[in-house]
Amino acid sequence: MRVVIQRVSEASVMVQQETVSAIGNGLLILLGVEANDTTVDADWLVKKIALLRIFSDENGLMNKDILTTGGEVLVISQFTLHAQYKKGNRPSFIKAARPEIAIPLYEYFVQQISQAIAKPVATGVFGADMKVALINDGPVTITMDSKKPE
Repeated sequence: MRVVIQRVSEASVMVQQETVSAIGNGLLILLGVEANDTTVDADWLVKKIALLRIFSDENGLMNKDILTTGGEVLVISQFTLHAQYKKGNRPSFIKAARPEIAIPLYEYFVQQISQAIAKPVATGVFGADMKVALINDGPVTITMDSKKPE
């Protein structure tokens, strides 16, 4: 699984010109599921994200996590995070999981992150053409790959 985590002041997602989810201060997480991902990948990412200290403390240092700040989370499915672009100029998405694998893992990830932060998590609509709006706070943007823990 790959994620792009963005610390935001606000974020929202629209489908067919209708806002389906919106959050205030917190994290926008773009989640890409690969064909060979499992719940182990989701669990590792959830633990790392929930404790990721990227929010400012009283001294302006990134010392607080989403639990401490009480921030919100918006998770958007993003199969293009698994784009392969080595050959040619048109990306291939062959490594991205098919919906029968991706949807249950996406839903599992959302459920687990919701439990980890002890509050509901906002989501997009899996597979829909979504318009995502955000105000990146900082900007702070972190990428993680469960297959390449750094």
